[in-house]
Amino acid sequence: MASPALRGMLGSCRLLFLLHRGSSSSSTHGDTGSGSLTKQAEATAATDWKKKLTPEQFYVTRQKGTEPPFSGVYLDNTESGIYCCVCCNAPLFSSEKKFNSGTGWPSFSEAYGTCGRDESNANIMRRPDNSLGSTRTEVVCKQCDAHLGHVFDDGPPPSGQRFCINSVSLSFRRGSGQ
Repeated sequence: MASPALRGMLGSCRLLFLLHRGSSSSSTHGDTGSGSLTKQAEATAATDWKKKLTPEQFYVTRQKGTEPPFSGVYLDNTESGIYCCVCCNAPLFSSEKKFNSGTGWPSFSEAYGTCGRDESNANIMRRPDNSLGSTRTEVVCKQCDAHLGHVFDDGPPPSGQRFCINSVSLSFRRGSGQ
């Protein structure tokens, strides 16, 4: 059962979809005034996220920010468990795949639900990121589109990947880590 806050956010997402769909169909009838409604719905969704998240969580997950290196609560965490999305609680990474990369952010060699290089059952998506003048690969939550961090091809074998993830974008569920 979804929490009231999550239900509210999902309602805002449905509203965005309906408004977008409505603006697409109304544009065929010459009505161009629905764009402001879409912007208002986007602002409502942002307000819902701001109510649920701390300012730092909102900055990182909704505005694609980055927490300062060596500042995250999960950087040195060695407990067994699952790291979940702070926004929607989707399982993202297992403690079994966490390693110390020395970069200042929690690092993982693969996403939870990954089988080899197949991430179709994982709750992450990769997107190109050209924001800092170089091409990187952004990692976002597949369920709620939260910005999590980036993935690089300099990790340990066998995957060779380093998911460099902001602690503030995660919650931690103690357990087996499987």
